[in-house]
Amino acid sequence: MMVVAMARLLRDGERVFHGVASPLPMIAILLAQRLHAPNLVYINITGGINALPETLPRTTVDPRLTHGSHVIFKLAEIFDMSARGDLDTAFLSGVQIDGAGRINMSVIGPYERPKVRLPGGAGSAAILPTARRTLLWRTRHDPRTFVEELAFVTAAGNVDRVVTPLCIFVKREGRLQLESIHPYSSAEEVRAQTGFKVETEGVPLTPAPTTEELAALHAIDPQSVRLIEFKG
Repeated sequence: MMVVAMARLLRDGERVFHGVASPLPMIAILLAQRLHAPNLVYINITGGINALPETLPRTTVDPRLTHGSHVIFKLAEIFDMSARGDLDTAFLSGVQIDGAGRINMSVIGPYERPKVRLPGGAGSAAILPTARRTLLWRTRHDPRTFVEELAFVTAAGNVDRVVTPLCIFVKREGRLQLESIHPYSSAEEVRAQTGFKVETEGVPLTPAPTTEELAALHAIDPQSVRLIEFKG
């Protein structure tokens, strides 16, 4: 459901980027190209442009993601592209996400003496405010992940949607609002698992994956690389 929902958000002709630890965005981009966005320009963190990997790697920094590329980009050029306003869509994530769509990838607890020190923003503070839009995703949806107040704001900016295992949020008037609830979840579950207040009345169900979408997904990802993010 998540990878299909993410693919549906992508538009034909866009320049779309994903970074490290991004199996779901990787597969979603390839799925969108196959189904409805053949002119989408796929940019990955290895520097590949419109790569056609023969097999999907388990890590998104694998050199196989340069196979078939039109050209090879340096990572610094991705940030320059975003700063110029030429990057249409970026996929980012966060250990914590608040009701304003801001992300924390830095620390849990006081910054000077944190309970947990996280891996850091990895460029998200440069891309999130400058890409024309950002799609956030997180494979865990619970009150520790979707919080009222972040322990630390690593990045904030042009968030468009947030895709989770339970729902899709859309950012309107500076706040995340429910756009749809996945068909196997419920309004009660989303409210219980979200640490900030959400309005669920009248929110529709996310359309279930179609036969065509599922067939294309299995053709692109026969080894189920998409499930890696749900393990552990």
